[in-house]
This record gives sequence, structure tokens and C-alpha cells, in this order.
Amino acid sequence: MHTPPGPIASVPNRAATRVIAHRGASGTFAEHTLAAYQLAIEQGADGLECDVRLTADGHLVCVHDRTVDRTSNGRGVVSTLELAQLAELDFGGWKLGGSEEADWTSPEHTSVLTLERLLELHADAGRRVELAIETKHPTRYAGLVEKRLLELLRRFGLVPEGAGQAGRGGAGRGEADEDSSPVRIMSFSQMSLRRVRQMAPQLPTVFLMERVLPWLRDGSLPHGARIAGPGIDLVRANPGYVAALHRAGHRVHVWTVDEPEDVELCLRLGVEAIITNHPQRVLDQLGR
Repeated sequence: MHTPPGPIASVPNRAATRVIAHRGASGTFAEHTLAAYQLAIEQGADGLECDVRLTADGHLVCVHDRTVDRTSNGRGVVSTLELAQLAELDFGGWKLGGSEEADWTSPEHTSVLTLERLLELHADAGRRVELAIETKHPTRYAGLVEKRLLELLRRFGLVPEGAGQAGRGGAGRGEADEDSSPVRIMSFSQMSLRRVRQMAPQLPTVFLMERVLPWLRDGSLPHGARIAGPGIDLVRANPGYVAALHRAGHRVHVWTVDEPEDVELCLRLGVEAIITNHPQRVLDQLGR
């Protein structure tokens, strides 16, 4: 069932649409490597997106898959490996190319990236750079992932002070809105977002989705979510859903948008953020 089409922005605001680097500039360098994020910052991306998982010894690492099989020269489940074991693996050799000048043996291209190291890079960016952090679920560690994540963000001063309850589509008293907070937490897991809202209601939360759940067709979001994160396939198939989300007072951040025609679609629909593997290419298309 499709959502009835709503109004489409007649003049896309190309300057206002934020460009978020999906796992860094992962169209050029291997995903979730320090080099990919360094390049995204250099290219002028408005924000950095990453996935986080907890290792067996309690470290948050930027790895998308449940296992390291696809993105490293090793094998195993991330949650059963310690950081020292992950540090022995090559997380960049599977993807060669992007730059002939790049040193593909350097730690920036090959080492597992901890969230702590990414936050250090973020702190040294020299300009405002947003962080979109996705918690991966299900996991054997359940709520410990969110607990460790918020502890680390607080250590870096990235959780605004204050507490409160947000109303639908907006920030409540004591809560930082999306424009004032450089960090937002994303997840496909409604439970994960509820945990974040309970522990840090100041942080914006994004409900990621590959399809529209029947009870959310009116543009509403699950309790604990403040921003909608539909995939580009969903947006292509049901562009009217974006209008429904906007009518309900929600912002829309779309992933993973790499094709020029998809970028234009997102602009016409007035989405607030485009998450892409190719930040430089999208920035060029936006005239930035």
C-alpha cells in the first residue's frame, strides 16, 4: 500500500540539504577506516555516519556486519573477539583503488577503527561535523551497547546537559534539537532508540527503515524516535511517504543515496539529509 503523494518542494534547497558520509567516503576508501573518514572531512561532508558494535572486552568498534568476514582478512563474530584480535586483521586490503597516492599498508587504511578514535578525529576536524551513529542489533550485549556508547559520548562532551521529554515531532524542555546537537543515534531497533531516549533524551534519534510498517503509514514514528531514516529503495517506491513524514512534523534522512537521479529525487522531496558513499560527488551535484 502506497502513501498518497503529497506536495513536492518546487525549489529544492540545495544549500540546506546535509550530506553525510556513509561509513566515511566509502566509495573511495574501505568502509569504516580512518582514511575514509579523514577523506570525507577533507571533501567537506556535513557529517559522518558509522555503525558500532561491542567487542568481547567491551570496546566499541566501527564494523557494520555481525562478522568480520566481508571487510577483513579474518573470520569471526565481532562480539566474540577482543580488540587486540581485531587489531591483527587487515580491514582495508579487500578494497584497493581510489587513489594511487594512498599507502594501502598504512594503519589509516588497514586497522580496525574504534569509535573512540573516530571521536578524536571528529574533535580535531576544525569545523562543525555531525555524527550519525547506528547501533547494530540484535546483539548478545543488549542495552550495554547503548550504555557504553553514551558513556563515551559524554566523555567527549557530545551529550548536552539537561533532561526532559520530547513531544511528537519536536524537542521538549531540556532536550537539544537536531540543529544544536552534532550527534544523533540511529537504529533499526525500536528498543535501542527507547534506551537512548531514557538515558540521554537530549540526543536526536533516527528510526531506520527498509519498509513502511502498517501502523506507521500516517507518518508517525515509534516511541523514542524523532527523525525518520528510510532507505532510498523505499523512497523511490513510495515518494508520498516522505510528505507524510513531513506532515507529521518529522525530518527525513535518506540512505544510501549514490545515484544522481536519486539525489535529485531527495531534493525534490525536501529531505533534510542525504547519506551517501560518495560525499564529494553529491556535494558537487549540489553545487557546493
